[in-house]
Amino acid sequence: MKKLVFALTAAIALLLFTPAPKADAQISIGIGVEPVCPYGYYGYAPYNCAPYGYYSDDWFNGGVFIGAGRWYHGGRGFYGHVNRNFDPRYGYHGSFPEHGGYHEPDDHFQSFQATHRASPQGSYRADDHTHGTGGDRAAHGGGGDGGNRGGGGHGH
Repeated sequence: MKKLVFALTAAIALLLFTPAPKADAQISIGIGVEPVCPYGYYGYAPYNCAPYGYYSDDWFNGGVFIGAGRWYHGGRGFYGHVNRNFDPRYGYHGSFPEHGGYHEPDDHFQSFQATHRASPQGSYRADDHTHGTGGDRAAHGGGGDGGNRGGGGHGH
């Protein structure tokens, strides 16, 4: 009887400690197509087109939006100038542009008034409330100078 109990215990232990066969897993994540908007799109779902005045020129490079959210294709650690007054999460109820290609503002962003700096994912930096126009942005370390953060020569 002791031999039978020993044999059963050994069989159960063997089953418990035998590794499972390796399973091949396949993960697929679809992020969809990047929105095409004349003045960029918000960096958070549902990625609606942002109105003129939300993004400053440091979010554009040669007239091309550097992206936001999952489609951001700019430099690492970027925080660009935005006007949070045009963010629906903070009370904006105005109009939004239709989807379509970039349209250079008539004033070339000269009337832009920054209220904050934002990450491409739409989060704001509480430590940097900037106000002013393009000249002020350059003084605060933003773009607008054609550097690696976007901005500079926009096409018409």
